[in-house]
Amino acid sequence: MPTSQEIVYLSIGSNIHPRVANIQRALRLLRALPAVDVRATSHWYETEPWGNREQSNFYNVSVALTTRLTPDQLLAVCHQIEQDLHRQRLVHWGPRTIDLDIIFWGARKIRTATLTVPHAQAAHRNFVLLPTQEIAVGDDLVAPQVAQMIAQNQDQSWIKKVRNVSELDD
Repeated sequence: MPTSQEIVYLSIGSNIHPRVANIQRALRLLRALPAVDVRATSHWYETEPWGNREQSNFYNVSVALTTRLTPDQLLAVCHQIEQDLHRQRLVHWGPRTIDLDIIFWGARKIRTATLTVPHAQAAHRNFVLLPTQEIAVGDDLVAPQVAQMIAQNQDQSWIKKVRNVSELDD
């Protein structure tokens, strides 16, 4: 993946029915944005809930994109997509119709009141690191960050690559 323009990586997940449709709709909404160019999408993964494990399993994907948006503008877009898909923030690490997180933005380090990049918990989450590693191959800015985080990661939760999205049950 060329690095002449910074590649931004998002993690997208859902564990509330219909999980597949929720993620597909979020991807369509991202692709429809004129200021966003989706470059790659990882395989889909079924994953054990992280944090609060008393809930349904998640489906997760990582997305690589370029954008003309600022980090704060992209964060606002992610929050709008979550709102459009009826995300409710009722329980910390609880069930969600959709979750979009900015994980990496090239080599940038961002720390504001509303956004931390690399994502503050990325280094501790298989469901973020493994799908991102899959699509960051060749990205000289992000692939080394992901490899270092994976080497130090102690997350014991299971993660299973899905071969065919059409076979997923919701």
